[in-house]
Amino acid sequence: MVGLRIAEGHTNARGTAHGGLLVTMADIALGYNASFAGTDKRAGAMPSAALTTANLSVDFAGSAALGDWVEARVDIQRVGGRLAFANAYLSVGSRRIVRASAVFAVTATDAPAKSKSSTGGTNEPASGA
Repeated sequence: MVGLRIAEGHTNARGTAHGGLLVTMADIALGYNASFAGTDKRAGAMPSAALTTANLSVDFAGSAALGDWVEARVDIQRVGGRLAFANAYLSVGSRRIVRASAVFAVTATDAPAKSKSSTGGTNEPASGA
């Protein structure tokens, strides 16, 4: 589960949770749940897939106020060899405020993600990046 209590720093000029915060929360919840689909999510567990967001579609159906607890509920549609698909709702209590759908590129499976450039180095962008 991914959840967040809305604090003052999370709000926009109207006093509600900033849309960018809610989109980021949806992306994190969707990616986390898809990467751990079918595996143990306990502390120290490794994801079964390394994923990169390829598409994220978000619809705002409501808002969250200062002090509200926002919770993500995720439904994994499929995690394949190349793509993963997931949907989520962000809710305040029983009230759904965000609907999100994502497609992820599967960059590795059954192993922790390793950052390598196309030149074989680690943690350095490929030339021209």
